Amino acid sequence: MRRVSTDMPNTDMQYYLRRQEEGLSKVQSKIANQSRINELRDDPLAASHAVRYDSYLTRLERFENNTQYAQDHYRITDDYMKQAIDVMQRIREISVQGAQGTYAPEDMKYMAQEVNELLKEIVTVSNAMGPDGKQIFAGDKAFTEPFRMVEGTVPGGGENVVVRVEYRGAGATRRTEVSEGAYADLDMGGGEVFWAENMQIFSTFDASDYRVTESGAFYVDGEEINVGAGDSLPAIVAKINESSAPVKAYIDPMTKGIALEGTNPHLIRLEDRQDSRILQDLGVISNSVDPGAPNWHPSARVSGGSAFDMVIRLRDALFRGDTEFAGSQGIGGMDLALSNMESRLAELGSREERAEATWQRLNKEIPNVAAAFSREAGLDMASAATDLAMMDFAHKAALQTAAKVLPPTLLDFLR
Repeated sequence: MRRVSTDMPNTDMQYYLRRQEEGLSKVQSKIANQSRINELRDDPLAASHAVRYDSYLTRLERFENNTQYAQDHYRITDDYMKQAIDVMQRIREISVQGAQGTYAPEDMKYMAQEVNELLKEIVTVSNAMGPDGKQIFAGDKAFTEPFRMVEGTVPGGGENVVVRVEYRGAGATRRTEVSEGAYADLDMGGGEVFWAENMQIFSTFDASDYRVTESGAFYVDGEEINVGAGDSLPAIVAKINESSAPVKAYIDPMTKGIALEGTNPHLIRLEDRQDSRILQDLGVISNSVDPGAPNWHPSARVSGGSAFDMVIRLRDALFRGDTEFAGSQGIGGMDLALSNMESRLAELGSREERAEATWQRLNKEIPNVAAAFSREAGLDMASAATDLAMMDFAHKAALQTAAKVLPPTLLDFLR
């Protein structure tokens, strides 16, 4: 039962006006946010679906940006690799000319000088920097030049010729997520692209009686190899061969030590985990402050040269006038380097094709998810505008009615 009092009409009118204003404010907020759900209680089920769609849509947009970055990175890398191949092709042409035996020793030196300048160009390409200011062939060590050129003198040549190209180390390949739980490799390290021969590393330590004293791990080309206490050399070899690293391990029958051989031309990267020294105990590597750079044990025998080594050998043969070397090992070395570069270029093209296919799939999936999100949380603007106009009209009518119904107050007499 309600109590009838003098203030009852005013109180009721104020109550219903506030309710109309609240409804009007909600509609205005929905129009401003372009969403029919301002609070979870507006539609709990639709709100839960909308949150999931919105989160998934954000991830898809991130994946799309990642694939676009990957495509740009692949195109830039592709251009530099093609430049390197063109230079190597020119060096091979010179090696064929030098192997003919029809040129004078002075002409052979001219060829060697051209090869030396082309070698500098390849080093420049290998240390190329992308538009983002990062080294293209340095992996995650993006601000470190992967190769350093050392100049000096060689027999038969003049001064300021390249005597060696030192590998300064490139980090692991950077990866980017292009789909839910799926990653694409971005980089090709300098130790992969600019290599020619399959590397071989032989330890001279007799490890017949070797046993791991405590559990640990080491890395082979970025792949973690876990070993347990008591593991022998055959067990370690088996674990390396079971990994996905492009390296084959075996026991050298001469030294009884471990031997590692690359399954394709690349620089083998070896590193002990910080809490282990397994590879050091086996005589493969030595302790180094920069594990990314070659840190072979002084007693280990290492073979397998880079593309720079092949060019330097050819150039030195041309300086000596050695046509036989230029026509055999010189051309052979160029063929090895070119074969590896072209293989890496094909691999890069495959990555670029995958990134393009992923980008096209995301471009189709994003609108579908956006449409699903709009169905759950989107606002029908035509209906909302109609509701807003009706509520606004009702509110104005209520104000006009209240002005006529409510009795005069003291303010009406203050004139």
